[in-house]
Amino acid sequence: MTGTLLTGLILFLFEVICDCEPTNAGPERVEGSLGERLVHLTPHWAFQLVNDSLSFSRAKSFCRGQFSSLITPDQKEALQLLQQTGLHSPVWVRDPSREASEHVTLSRQYLQFSALKFPKESREGFARVNKSFPALSSITVCVRVQWDLRWNEVSTIFSYAAPVFTNEFQLRGQADMQGRILLALIIHGKHLPYKASFPNDGAWHHICVTWHRNGGHWAIYVDGERKDTGSGTDTSRDIYGDGILILGQDQDSFGGNFTEPFFGNITDLNVWNMSLEAQHVHFLNECSPVTQELLFTWNLELLSIHPVVKEVQAILFCPVHQQMALEGCRTLQGWSDQLPLLGLTDCYDRLPFICRSSRERYLKMKQMSESQSSQPTAFMSQLMKLSNKSQPVLGLQPSALSSLAQASALLNVSVQALDDTQEEGLQPVDMVSLIQLLSLTVDVSSQPFTYDTNHSQDNVQELSQHFISVADSIISEENTFKWQAIKEVVNGPMDVVKSIDRMLTSVSPRLMAETSHLTIHSPNIKLVVQQQKLQEGSIGSSFCGPETEKPTIRDCISIPYQKIQDLHNNGFHKLTLVNLWYGSLRPLFNPEENITMEPTVTDGSQRYLGTILGSSVISTTVLGDDQPVSMAVRFQLQHRVQNHDGTVYDPVCAFWDFNLTAEAGGWWNTKGCEIVSKQYGYTVCYCNHTTNFALLLQVYEAQRSPENEKALQVLTFIGCGVSLCGLLFTFILFISVGVPKSDRTTVHKNLIVALGIAELLLMCSGWASENEAACFLVTVLLHLLFMASFSWMLVEGLLLWSKVVSVNISEDRRMKLYYVIGWGLPVVVVGGALAISMDKYKADDHCWLNVKTDTIWAFVGPVIFVLTVNAVVLCRVVMVTVSSARRRAKMLSPSSASKMQTYDLTWAVTRPVLILLPVLGLTWLCGVLVHLSVVVAYVFIALNSFQGLYIFLVYAVYNSEVRNAIKRIKEKRKALSFTNCSQPTSFLPSQRAPVTSWGHSLPTTSSPETSETSVPTSSASMVIKNESFRKESFVSFFLNQGSGNQVVQLTGFKPAGC
Repeated sequence: MTGTLLTGLILFLFEVICDCEPTNAGPERVEGSLGERLVHLTPHWAFQLVNDSLSFSRAKSFCRGQFSSLITPDQKEALQLLQQTGLHSPVWVRDPSREASEHVTLSRQYLQFSALKFPKESREGFARVNKSFPALSSITVCVRVQWDLRWNEVSTIFSYAAPVFTNEFQLRGQADMQGRILLALIIHGKHLPYKASFPNDGAWHHICVTWHRNGGHWAIYVDGERKDTGSGTDTSRDIYGDGILILGQDQDSFGGNFTEPFFGNITDLNVWNMSLEAQHVHFLNECSPVTQELLFTWNLELLSIHPVVKEVQAILFCPVHQQMALEGCRTLQGWSDQLPLLGLTDCYDRLPFICRSSRERYLKMKQMSESQSSQPTAFMSQLMKLSNKSQPVLGLQPSALSSLAQASALLNVSVQALDDTQEEGLQPVDMVSLIQLLSLTVDVSSQPFTYDTNHSQDNVQELSQHFISVADSIISEENTFKWQAIKEVVNGPMDVVKSIDRMLTSVSPRLMAETSHLTIHSPNIKLVVQQQKLQEGSIGSSFCGPETEKPTIRDCISIPYQKIQDLHNNGFHKLTLVNLWYGSLRPLFNPEENITMEPTVTDGSQRYLGTILGSSVISTTVLGDDQPVSMAVRFQLQHRVQNHDGTVYDPVCAFWDFNLTAEAGGWWNTKGCEIVSKQYGYTVCYCNHTTNFALLLQVYEAQRSPENEKALQVLTFIGCGVSLCGLLFTFILFISVGVPKSDRTTVHKNLIVALGIAELLLMCSGWASENEAACFLVTVLLHLLFMASFSWMLVEGLLLWSKVVSVNISEDRRMKLYYVIGWGLPVVVVGGALAISMDKYKADDHCWLNVKTDTIWAFVGPVIFVLTVNAVVLCRVVMVTVSSARRRAKMLSPSSASKMQTYDLTWAVTRPVLILLPVLGLTWLCGVLVHLSVVVAYVFIALNSFQGLYIFLVYAVYNSEVRNAIKRIKEKRKALSFTNCSQPTSFLPSQRAPVTSWGHSLPTTSSPETSETSVPTSSASMVIKNESFRKESFVSFFLNQGSGNQVVQLTGFKPAGC
């Protein structure tokens, strides 16, 4: 009989995939293992109405097992299905807005309670509840206790005595030699056995006891779990009314004669006039109120307290994720005026529901079901064969799993069938069925009130071992191509990972009840569960995957010591770490499905090809007092290195986010993760939360070989050095040779200063990379100086535009504007970038802006603007020059006009381009094309690193103003070489006439001795003001006239003291 039941359960796993295809005309009735189902197909969706009633959580589980989800209230197709079937009862619906909090990583909130401290120094302490109690046919009493570690004798937590019977209802505890506190009830004077227990660890524990007259059923719950239960108490009467409830003492007489005192702390006592269900007790343990039939709630003002008992404050830490279940779950009641009518119903009521999936997924599942029905696979045949030989299982129903024992039995035969059919391997339909089995097992284990109290730790370990074995077979690398065959049905291999995470989180309290370390190792999965008590000096925790050829390089994940210490400081007492390593997931992801991500290398040296999963997957789940908490982790993963064919892999730290595109099962996310260090073959990461981590590799095609990269670096350094020398010489020439001052030369000087300092700092930036503060400062200065360089290039363009196009602005006002643009604008841009993104400003591995964030646009944006403006200016200058050349060409003779016009037009275009390129910065336009070819990279570096040399040649060596100034200096020096303070100096004609002052003297008569023979002469004198002399010189000359020739004799005298 039990074999038949197990066979039915196995058939259920495959029958629920799909039974037949409905038509589009209306819903088709489908008889399945889980009651009657009706399917309605639309062009895009398939809606399945399951008329068998389940609770909300089980309904969600069933839909999840069908690779679908509960409908949401806004889906009108569901209304059509309900109208066609005539169903009038409410159906469960999923409310995404309320469900969002369910997916948040569980955290804990601080709740402060007023507690009573019963000191060990006195045995007289007690507290009396000032409440009149009626006769009770059922009762629940819940209380939180903190046991005194120094007391190991019998203690009474509370006692209720009636006038006619003293030991009416009582809860007692006693420490044993195994470090436990054993609990026992007294009902109607009958002392029940000490079986329920909790650790004697000094922590707060939540205890609930229930009793119901009907059948005499009673139960003891500890920390939300049922620890002991039974029946057989006196059912002939209720608990007497008008009794007295005392905390901390046993009443040997009505309201007095106290014995067996309690030592420790007590708080949060509540009494109900009903026997609470297991789910309600679970919620109470998590600090959620249950107000139905509440007789007494904790209030110190309603207590009479003995003087030795003191009031203290207790800080409790409670999960915050069960509020939805307490408030009720959403139901669809119907529709009115095209709007859904919604309501709230107890989540544990049993209602029908509708599952929605894509049409393609539904039809694919139908196809697989038909194939399995007509020709079962080798695995399925063996599974059916083994099921008839299985051991008995308790309470097995063919419609669903209802206990861990049933799940364990089915997993056991599945593992045997996998071993027997290892050569044949799994088929895609087998993989789908096993994934459904894992999902159903998780759903059973996650129900807090379905635990079998007789299910021992060994059984839970065996269940976990089988669960891991089945999961390992599904994600085996041998099934890579089979995953592609079921991708329309299953979201991907991370669905299996999610099932493993949920399963181990649910069973870890039972799994680690009697041990602190557990390891389960399969070919593709390694599981290590660690547990420790939190105390001062708790050490950090680490976990590593299997050993590799290089023992020093392994996949590892760790939690820093300080984070664990923070848990202890926040009041947690026990820490459980569930660590997992998956070694076969990487090939299961479709390599053709690129992971969308922005490239991190943007300097043009490499061409981005895409992003792939590049490592194993490693995870850790942190449980503080058996509740999941999020915590920062540090992990190290191996990955590929650069290939010989030039393919480069750049690692990115990431995690699988199940809430990102939840309909598709999640996607990779990088939020909260960063790279700590990159090493050859592995990368170390830090993430501020716990989940499943991996390294994504951004794949690049190397555009330049290492030799070219080295050559470009050397060329850049040499070019910057030559450029710096050229800029320095140009600036010295502008200052020393006396170039006439003008707005143009002033702009040139500012550009030279900004560009020269920027290139000097760029050459030295490598030396600052070792010091974080120095590197940050260098980054800011480089940003500022290069921005200033481009700002003065913009000023060069504006100045040129003002020469070409008439601008009515005075030179003084224009220069003030130029200074604001050249130096003020860069300060504003750099300051704004620092204010907005100080923490993301600098790159991680060099002294420059972070190209992985938007900070780089604080440089790229202004540069693009400057280059655009200057390109327009250059085009305008070329147009004006060409127009002038055409006018000159028209003035030539007709015979040479055509030839000269071609030459002039060519030169008119080439000359301004060659002259203006260096100062307008247009050579930086080549940077946009760097990624296309290494040749373009060489051209770009040559043009820009030698920009200073270019400026020196164009604006110094071949600048007419500079050359004329140099020529004047040469003339002055030549004039000075003929100067003599004591001897006359003959002056030769000069190309540049000095400024003179003439003085004429009266004609002189000749002496008698020479009157006859002398030639008539005339004389004059002048004062020469010559820049070469710097002082006035007196010059006299004589004009001799004779025989047709005139000879001018000049004699110059420099004043004394020259």
